Amino acid sequence: VFSMAAWRGKGSFTVYDHGLSLGLLVTMLQIKRFFVRMRGLSQWLQLVALMCLAVPAWAQFRVEVTGVGMTQLPVVIVPFKGEAQVVQKISSIVQADLERSGQFKGLPPGSVQLDEMSRPDWTVWRQLSAEALLAGSVMRLADGRLDIRARLWDAVKGQEKSDFRETVVPADLRLSAHRIADWVYQQLTGGQGAFATRIAYVTKSSGRYTLWIADSDGEGAKAALSSPEPVISPSWAPSGTHLAYVSFESRKPVVYVHELASGQRRAVANFKGSNSAPTWAPDGRSLVATLSRDGGSQLFRIDLNGGELRKLTQTGSINTEPVFSPDGSTLFFVSDRGGSPQIYRMPSQGGPAERVTFAGSYNISPALSPDGRWLAYVARGGSSFRLHLMDLNTGQVTSLTDTSADERPSFAPNSRLLVYATVHQGQEALMTTTLDGRIKARLSGQGGDIREPHWGPLRK
Repeated sequence: VFSMAAWRGKGSFTVYDHGLSLGLLVTMLQIKRFFVRMRGLSQWLQLVALMCLAVPAWAQFRVEVTGVGMTQLPVVIVPFKGEAQVVQKISSIVQADLERSGQFKGLPPGSVQLDEMSRPDWTVWRQLSAEALLAGSVMRLADGRLDIRARLWDAVKGQEKSDFRETVVPADLRLSAHRIADWVYQQLTGGQGAFATRIAYVTKSSGRYTLWIADSDGEGAKAALSSPEPVISPSWAPSGTHLAYVSFESRKPVVYVHELASGQRRAVANFKGSNSAPTWAPDGRSLVATLSRDGGSQLFRIDLNGGELRKLTQTGSINTEPVFSPDGSTLFFVSDRGGSPQIYRMPSQGGPAERVTFAGSYNISPALSPDGRWLAYVARGGSSFRLHLMDLNTGQVTSLTDTSADERPSFAPNSRLLVYATVHQGQEALMTTTLDGRIKARLSGQGGDIREPHWGPLRK
């Protein structure tokens, strides 16, 4: 009656509908949860069912960091003066951010009280083997805004390293804390932090699907869209102002572009058949998606200014899950042209494709690091689906996880962390991991599941 033509973890796919009502199909699939782990090219029906799992929304996340890195810089973050009088503890947010990066080890500050104007007793901190010290203050101004200040010291040299100051409205207190974490990260590592960024993800609760936008630690989630029909495959625009996603509200998969500030959106791929797996070109002017309008599942480039569609693949096989290289010159995608799902790459304007993954018979969900060095993907081994990382310079592949149901990896914009969906201790959850797999953080809630994470760009 129908056949699957693409896959993305538990959601992004293309369906050839040969007469079966898609609405009936979705309803029918919602009762097939027990097929969730039964994936394979010969099990298309079970694979489609993955998109319809019950996923209650979570109002709050709890960040749980586990693992030990090879080298972690010991840092003391003293509670900010005045933070007890505001709704968020800046010091706790900063410490959680830094520890989640895998490059820092937070040391207990004890009962000491410091702010950015203090003169620390370096004997105390050196006895703890601290290498850096952060202290600061938050003060409410007469107009209701918050004045936030911080100072970072080199505890080994006993010298001031840098100062931070900004004034924000109370609603931006968490964002300011993430900015402080980015500033500390840059000062101590020389690299760019990515804590003041956002992630998108999808939940299902009480029969409604909700697309959420949250801080990089999962907190502060705000609903961008709520629908009685499935919403899948959110993809951030390079500007961070728009999301592309697939919605089934028309009883078929349609690609939309959604402006986050205004909530306005428009359908950009509503062709005959299925429209799925959108990804943005680095210039933000076009999308590449999987369309079945001409039969088969082929990659098409969609000009967002109304230009003609451009067909990029011309094969009789499945071609889906496209992602651009950072410079926009190359497309990585999944195809079964060799007999099983593998990752390929080709020029972004179309042309000959070369195979990238060779280990294993089932490799899907490619994600490219913004620095162009790393390819993350999900590989099947037996009945397990695990996150893997390939160094594109050497071809060396590393398995990053010991879980068995990993899905849809996405890189932080500084290329140093990955977010992905998985099953952890019997519950569906979002996780972040360092690129060596040593430090993982679970972004978990109070009793539900979440899906389809995608890490947004740096805020401008």
